[in-house]
Amino acid sequence: MNEEYKGGFEDLDVWNEARKYRKVISELVKKFPMEAKYKLVNQLTRSARSITANIAEGYGRFHYQENIQYCRQARGSLMETLDHLICANDECYIDDSALQKYREHYSLILKLLNGYIAFLKRKKEE
Repeated sequence: MNEEYKGGFEDLDVWNEARKYRKVISELVKKFPMEAKYKLVNQLTRSARSITANIAEGYGRFHYQENIQYCRQARGSLMETLDHLICANDECYIDDSALQKYREHYSLILKLLNGYIAFLKRKKEE
């Protein structure tokens, strides 16, 4: 991807923040033991990717209600990702301080996503 090009969903703060989260998760799972590769690693990777993918797909629908629905799916994927991180903590793959750092980033993305959904709802009602 050309880093100079921005447009569409790539301009959304929520997508950009979720992209950062996805990249951090991608680096994190590389440190997990081999026994977690086909379980937790796969689940974490897929749920983190689903956040940005749903935001992008919703943006491409060009109808506010459909965009809202995809953003709700992104929110579900965000929560699923947090659950997998809690599981990683339970399995001692990450410590409590790392989990807290991921929770803080999660909270930021959730705030942005809820704000974007509220914006779309207002636009839909205009």
